[in-house]
Amino acid sequence: MIKFSIRAENVEITDAIRSYIEDKIGKLNKYFNDGHEVTAYVNIKSYSDKRNKVEVTVPAKNVTLRAENTALDVLAAIDLVEEKLERQIRKYKTRVNRKSKINVPTGLAFGDEFAPLDATDEIEEDTVKIVRTKRVDLKPMDAEEAVLQMDMLGHDFYVFLDAYTNRTSVVYRRADKNIGLIETD
Repeated sequence: MIKFSIRAENVEITDAIRSYIEDKIGKLNKYFNDGHEVTAYVNIKSYSDKRNKVEVTVPAKNVTLRAENTALDVLAAIDLVEEKLERQIRKYKTRVNRKSKINVPTGLAFGDEFAPLDATDEIEEDTVKIVRTKRVDLKPMDAEEAVLQMDMLGHDFYVFLDAYTNRTSVVYRRADKNIGLIETD
């Protein structure tokens, strides 16, 4: 069962829009096993140039699904986001299915929140190809120094050992050009 948390910025969420979101994104419910409740966090923003941005995040047990799209029509943006999320789920399920055939117990390696593949699911055959492996020594530093290192290297992210928490962290440049920080537990 998918629960919805809908938030809007510069746009009013009418009952029709709320119903459309629940119907469209609710279609993804068929991909989840019964008994697993997930929450779809939906953010809608309207900009001064009449564009609408729809972001949907669905955190599940071992995977977080996220899609966003911008369109002039908010309903069109919702449609495109739903299609992206559905592709992500099918891709994830295909990989889980493929790995479980290689002696990896599915329940141990992946969450059991997704229903198994059935004959109607399309199997996408794109595979991840790792073209380079790089080893790094994690030097203890604070986030500010990590951002400086990232900028000096001209990268979009930088992995470092947080000097205060002694945990691996990542700083990254967001699409809006601001800096994000990922901290590990």
